[in-house]
Amino acid sequence: MRNQGLGSWPARSARTHPHRRALVSGEAELTYAELLERTTRLAHALRALGVARGDRVAYLGPNLPSLVETLFATHLLGAVFVPLNTRLTAAEVGYQLDDCGASVLVYAASHTPVVEDLAVRAEPIPVAVGDTAGKALDYEELLRAAAADPIDEPVAHDDPALILYTSGTTGRPKGATLTHGNVIWNCVNLLVELDLARDEVTLISAPLFHVAALNMTLMPTLLKGGCAVLMAEWDAETCLDLVERHQVTWMFGVPTMFADLTRSARWETADLSSVRSLLTGGAPAPTQLIHTCQQRGLRFLQGYGLTETAPGALIVSAEMSTAKVGSAGVACFFTDVRVVRPDLSLAAAGEPGEIVIQGPNVMAGYWGRPDATAKAIRDGWFHSGDVGEADEDGYISIVDRLKDMYISGGENVYPAEVESALLRHPAVAECAVVGVPDERWGEVGRAFVRLRPGSGVEERELLAFLNGQVARYKIPKSIRFMDSLPRTGSGKIQREMLRERAFPPRQDSGLSV
Repeated sequence: MRNQGLGSWPARSARTHPHRRALVSGEAELTYAELLERTTRLAHALRALGVARGDRVAYLGPNLPSLVETLFATHLLGAVFVPLNTRLTAAEVGYQLDDCGASVLVYAASHTPVVEDLAVRAEPIPVAVGDTAGKALDYEELLRAAAADPIDEPVAHDDPALILYTSGTTGRPKGATLTHGNVIWNCVNLLVELDLARDEVTLISAPLFHVAALNMTLMPTLLKGGCAVLMAEWDAETCLDLVERHQVTWMFGVPTMFADLTRSARWETADLSSVRSLLTGGAPAPTQLIHTCQQRGLRFLQGYGLTETAPGALIVSAEMSTAKVGSAGVACFFTDVRVVRPDLSLAAAGEPGEIVIQGPNVMAGYWGRPDATAKAIRDGWFHSGDVGEADEDGYISIVDRLKDMYISGGENVYPAEVESALLRHPAVAECAVVGVPDERWGEVGRAFVRLRPGSGVEERELLAFLNGQVARYKIPKSIRFMDSLPRTGSGKIQREMLRERAFPPRQDSGLSV
């Protein structure tokens, strides 16, 4: 095959195990042979719509087979797949579509209201999965009308495969561009570290627009020839049902999801005998959560990574999961990770420093942002902006962040983006958002606001103002009004002082995140 990228995977799998289950979604199942046929038909349909090598195809919707089919069909043509966060507003989705220049948008009918509210410079061709609306093309009709002849476009490992948007520290998200090689090497790392088997049944419980769900669960499973069970949305009870029904062998989740499972009334009695391991990331896992899972006989593994590293960088092996509870682990097999001082010299054991990463899984760069790329990748090392500390055995713990980003329920939130939205309110003179601990979500936002003289606005009104401007998980849980914000001598807001003032927390506004 001339296609050495991800788009060739369905054909390669179908020639060796065509009748094995590839995808399960609700009552529907797809074998590898069926996945190949549908992927090929969709690729022909996309080509007829004008999609060619290097073009971008976006997808907006929950974990459905159509997302997987669109990914592989896009890659069959040598085009670039752009999965969009389903929790974003129309304005946020529109910005990303404009930024990547998507020529086609495939979306689930459940997200029709967002698509109808889009305001973009160059509108992509809409393709609806499910009930069509307006001028959208029907996904299934396109497949039925398309040919199933093999497609073999030349695709190399260095060609771009994915654009995954990460929230920007300057208020605008950046598109991390991952190559086919980045994804392949990340999969190889995972196969080495987790010993995935061909009979793997993987529960895809986190949203596939996230790099961890996509590249740490779905892609390694399909590469190995296993079965991926798709959950359209997270629900602890449904998760336990699917584990029992399909004899799930492993799954990934952010700590919030596993905490939900352990709080279920069925936690102690549910049949988890098929589960070989649980993998978590996206936020530090509380030690008690790890122990709770281990008490049920489960291997609870923790890792660390970023969208820019495809994402695996550090991982704790099963045999070390108890001895190194709370650690993010050591570097994955084909990846190198260092903890460095500001002068880039190697930090000593126990000395905090910035985590930098090098390897074939590190992104090609940020889409259309050479300056940001040059700042992030220096001398071949990606600078994470996270502070780590290595122990005497080389196991790294995440202790702080150089950036102001915080993680709420596994979602990265950058204060600059929320602050930019708050400043659009006519009563707000200045503001700052910090992350504060939360029992359920790990962290939530708290905004500190100085109002304009003579202005008056209630906390609930200001929080409601953010609805529709930023995704719900980005909206702070509470607001503190202040006469002035603490600043350094150079005029920068002292966020650490604000974090100190965030305690003890007062009663929340009642709005959910």
